[in-house]
Amino acid sequence: MRISVIGTGYVGLVVGTCLADTGHRVTCADIDAARIEQLQKGEMPIYEPGLEELLTRNIEEERLRFTTTIEEAIADCLLVFLCVGTPSLENGEHDVSAVMDAAEHIARTMDGYRIIVNKSTGPVGATARLAKRMKELTSQEFDVVVNPEFMKEGAAVDDFMRPDRIVIGCEDVRVQEIMRELYAPFLRTGKPFLVMDLASAEMSKLAVNAMIASRISVMNEFATFCEASGADVSHVREAVAADGRIGPAYLFPGLGYGGSCLPKDVLACAAWAEKQGLDAFMLKACAAVNDGMLRRFTGRVLLFYGDAIAQKRLAVWGATFKPRTDDLRGAPALRVIDALLGAGAAIHAYDPVAGKKLAALYGDRIQVANKSYDALAEVDGLIICTEWNEFRRPDFDHMAELMRGRVIFDGRNLYTPSILKRNGFQYFSVGRV
Repeated sequence: MRISVIGTGYVGLVVGTCLADTGHRVTCADIDAARIEQLQKGEMPIYEPGLEELLTRNIEEERLRFTTTIEEAIADCLLVFLCVGTPSLENGEHDVSAVMDAAEHIARTMDGYRIIVNKSTGPVGATARLAKRMKELTSQEFDVVVNPEFMKEGAAVDDFMRPDRIVIGCEDVRVQEIMRELYAPFLRTGKPFLVMDLASAEMSKLAVNAMIASRISVMNEFATFCEASGADVSHVREAVAADGRIGPAYLFPGLGYGGSCLPKDVLACAAWAEKQGLDAFMLKACAAVNDGMLRRFTGRVLLFYGDAIAQKRLAVWGATFKPRTDDLRGAPALRVIDALLGAGAAIHAYDPVAGKKLAALYGDRIQVANKSYDALAEVDGLIICTEWNEFRRPDFDHMAELMRGRVIFDGRNLYTPSILKRNGFQYFSVGRV
C-alpha cells in the first residue's frame, strides 16, 4: 500500500517509519527543508530509542522517503496521515491551524480518491470541520478517519508496534476494513480494534491523557500530604498500586507531568468544556496540582539557600521532561533552571541526550557538561529533575569528593533517604521526610 505522512515530528516520523517497516511504501512530507535534508541522509532530528535503526533500514530498502512538497507525498497514495503539531493557544485551546492548512493543501492538490487519517490531537469536532473545509475546495471524493495516537516518548516504537488498542473514528464500513487491514500486523496478539464515530475517537485521546494526568496529580497531592504528616509517599504508593482496581502505572510523585501532550491536552480539554458552558473541575485541578508541585519543589531550593543563592553554583541532572527522549518541550527542569538563574545562581547542567539542545537554548547562561560527574565539580548542591537510569545508582563517595556542598534535591525520589544520610548528604525528596 502507498501511504503519505504529513509532518515528521515525533508522531509522524514514528508512524511513517513503522508502517514502512511492515512493507508499505511511505512518503513523509514536512515544510522544514533542513529537517527533510537531514532525514534524507538518514540522520535523526530527534532521539527515540530504536527509531534510527528502523529508519536507516527502510530508507535503504527504498520503502521510506522524504520530501518537502505535499504534491509529491500524496501522489498515487491511498492513505494520507495528518501528523501535524497542535500547540497551545494563549487560552489553552489546541491550535489546529497547521492541520487545517495541510488539509486545505491536500484538497487543492489531490487528483483522485484519498482517505485522510487525522492523528493530530485537537478539540472534538476538529476533523468534521476539516472534512467540511476540504469539500469546499475539491471535487474529488475522499473520506476522513480519526486515528488518535497513544504513543509515549521514549517508548514510541514499541507502543506503535505493540499497541494496547487501535481506535478508529469512521462511519464508512469500507474504510473501516481498509484501516483494519492496515493495522492487522500490529494486533496479532488480540488487542482490540475499536471502531466509533469521529467525535468519540477525538474525545478518547483527550480522556486518556486526562486520566493519566489525574493519576499523577492525585499522587503528587498525596506527596504533599505525606510531607505534612510524616508519612512516606513511597509506602503509600505501594499500597495504592497493589489495589487491583488501580494498578501501578503513573503513580510516582515528583515534579509533575511535562512534555508536549499531557499539559497541553488537559488545558485544551478544559478550555473546550468552558466553551460548551460546562465545568471542568477535575481538569483544572490537575493542572493546578501539577503546577503547584513544581513551584513547591523550586521554592524549597530557594528557601534552603536564601539570599546566598546568588553566590551558589548548583548542578542539575536531567533536562528532558522524561527519560529516553531528547524532548525539552514542557520539561519541568527548564522552569527549575529559569527560577534558579533568576535568583542569581550559577547552573551546571547535564542530560544524557539533550545536552546540545540545552546548550542551544540557554547559550552561555549555563554550563552544560558532557558527563554527569563533570557537572558536580565544586557545586553547592545537586538538583535531580529527570529519572534517567544512569542517575539511579551513582557513586556517592565520588560525588561527595566532587561537590563543595553535600546537598541533593531529588525531584524523582531516586534514592533512599537513610543511605544518603549515611553518606553525609542533606537529602530532600518528594513526599518523604
